[in-house]
Amino acid sequence: MAIERRTVFLMSVTCAFSVANIYYCQPLLAEMGRSFGVSDRAIGYLPMWTQAGTAAGMFVFVPLGDMLPRHKLILFVCSLGALTPALMAVAPTLSLANAAGFATGLTASTSHLVLPLAAKLTPAARRGHVVGTIMGGLLLGILLARVVAGTLGDAFGWRFVYWMAAVAMTSLALLLRFALPHDWPETRLGYGELLRSIASLVWSQPVLREAAISGAMLFGAFSSFWTTLVFFLGTPPYHYGAKVAGLFGLAGAAGALLAPRAGRFADRKGPGFTVALAILTMMAGYLVFDLAGRAIGGLIAGVIVLDLGMQAGHVGNLTRIYALLPEARSRLNTVYMVGYFLGGSIGSALGAFGWSHWGWTGVCAAGVAQLLVALGARAWIHFRHEQAVPETAAV
Repeated sequence: MAIERRTVFLMSVTCAFSVANIYYCQPLLAEMGRSFGVSDRAIGYLPMWTQAGTAAGMFVFVPLGDMLPRHKLILFVCSLGALTPALMAVAPTLSLANAAGFATGLTASTSHLVLPLAAKLTPAARRGHVVGTIMGGLLLGILLARVVAGTLGDAFGWRFVYWMAAVAMTSLALLLRFALPHDWPETRLGYGELLRSIASLVWSQPVLREAAISGAMLFGAFSSFWTTLVFFLGTPPYHYGAKVAGLFGLAGAAGALLAPRAGRFADRKGPGFTVALAILTMMAGYLVFDLAGRAIGGLIAGVIVLDLGMQAGHVGNLTRIYALLPEARSRLNTVYMVGYFLGGSIGSALGAFGWSHWGWTGVCAAGVAQLLVALGARAWIHFRHEQAVPETAAV
C-alpha cells in the first residue's frame, strides 16, 4: 500500500500539533516565573520536566505500535493529549505546573507513533523524503509553537495559550478519527516481550546505539539554546519579552522548510554522512551565537544554522534506524526517541545551569560540549563499523 500525499500532509499536521504542546512554555518561561513568584533558575527547569515526560511516553506508548493497530493507538494518545494542556492552564503553583508539564510530555508521543506508520507505508526509495517531509511538520510545530505562544501569551497571558492548545488537540483527534489510514501489527509479541526485546535491540544494533547517543546530544544542544533564549533576550542590549522570543521561531522555521531536501540528501549521500555534517553545522551555529549573538543579525543567523543542522541530523538518524529491522520500527523508534528526549531534558537543564552561572557564554559552552559528544559517537561507529560495511548496507 503506497502512502498518498494527503496522508503525508495529515501526518505532518498531526506531528506539528502534538509536539507543539511540549514547546509552548519556552518563550513564556519569564512570564510564568513571575506568575508563580519564582526565579529564572527555578522556572528554567520546567522544559526539563516536559521533555522527561516525553521520554517516558516514548517508552510507555511507542513500543505498542509493534503490537496494536497504530491508527487506533495514535487516536487514543492524541485524545489524552487534549487533556494535559488544560491541566497546565489551571496549575496554581510551579510544582503542579511541573507535574502538568510531565503529563503533557507523556502524551506528546503521538508524532512518534505516526513516523513508524509512515515508514511502513512508504517504499524504501522514497522513505527518506517522506520521513523528511513529516519531520518538517514536526519541526515546524516545535518552532512555530514558540511564535504562537509568544504572541498569544504577550496579548492574553500564558494560561490562554494552553487553553487554545487543548482546543486544537481536541479538533485534531476528531479529524484523525475519520481520516487516518488503518494498519495492522507486524508482530505477535506481548507487551512484556516487546519491552524485553528493546534491550536486545540495543545490544545487537550498534548503529541504533550511536544514533540514540548522537540524536540525544543534538537535541540537547538544540534545547540548551531555546530554553534560555527568553532570558538572554531580556538582558542588554535587547530587553525583549515573550513575543519577540517566540518570533525567533520564524527564523528557525527556515531550517524546517528544508526538511524534504535533508531527506533527499540522506537518500543520495547516505544518512551517516548527513548526521556528521549536521553536527558540524550546529557547532557553526553556536560559534555564531558566541561571536555575534549580541547583535540581532548574528542571533538570527545562528538560529537558522542551528535549526538546519538539527533537522538534517534528526532526519538522517531516523532514516538510518528505520532501515535496520522493518518489523521492529516502533521499538527502534522507542530506543532512539527515549534517548532523544532524555538528551533534550539534559540539554535544557545544562542550558539553565550554564545561564544561571556564566550567562550566555555558559549556554554556548553547554551546547558545544554536547555536540562534541555527538561527534565522538558518530566517529566511533564510523571507524568501528561502517568502514567494514558500505553505508548503504550499514546505514
